[in-house]
Amino acid sequence: MTVPGTRTRWLRGVRSPGARLRLVCFPHAGGAAGFFHDWAALTPPWLEVLSVQYPGRQDRLHDPCPATMEELAGTVAEALLQESADGLPVALFGHSMGSAVAYEVAGRLEDAGAAPVRLAVSGRGRPRGPHELAARPAPDDDEILRRVRGLDPAGAAVYDHPELRPVIMPALRADFRMLAAHRPAPLRRLAVPVTACGGDRDPVCPVEDLSSWSDVTSRGVEVRTFEGGHFYLTPRKPEVLALLAERLA
Repeated sequence: MTVPGTRTRWLRGVRSPGARLRLVCFPHAGGAAGFFHDWAALTPPWLEVLSVQYPGRQDRLHDPCPATMEELAGTVAEALLQESADGLPVALFGHSMGSAVAYEVAGRLEDAGAAPVRLAVSGRGRPRGPHELAARPAPDDDEILRRVRGLDPAGAAVYDHPELRPVIMPALRADFRMLAAHRPAPLRRLAVPVTACGGDRDPVCPVEDLSSWSDVTSRGVEVRTFEGGHFYLTPRKPEVLALLAERLA
């Protein structure tokens, strides 16, 4: 269910009276807003934390998944503009696929005169244009699950449940299809500072890939690494949140 205080079906979180900044979090492929459910309790009271609930999962199970990144980012940006009518500045944080979504949303907010104060990305290099990397066929279910198990063995166990798999697989499949086709042209250079985070043993996002975000910002990029793999931010959550609070203070 929607947590009291948010105004659209896209956002989850609790309002923080007296907050001076809103942090909006974007989950990974197959992920949901619940991935960030405890972040508000671990951040200072001046920072309000919301998370994006993509269609096709949890309480939005029957909502159709977006066909393209453009569709998803455009709709989320509209929701954030509604939510930000109170004038509270916004920062964005995305993990893995969420980094690409957050980047696209940041551009749309910038176009609307409501640019985020910072874009924080995690576990993913910057998007690649069609001249750098051709759009790829979407992987089949076996390949998707192989990748997910390699990145998050514990979390992937849910896909082995015979009753749950048919229910939750469509969202994961749709996310991978969207990512396979995402080749923005031209790449937009944001007038927003970027903090790029990653695990020092991430098999799909080597540390050197994090610096690629300097190509899509005119305000500079800071790269920070933490001990761990692709989902380093779960065991390193206090460190990650301390960094974000420091940069957003």
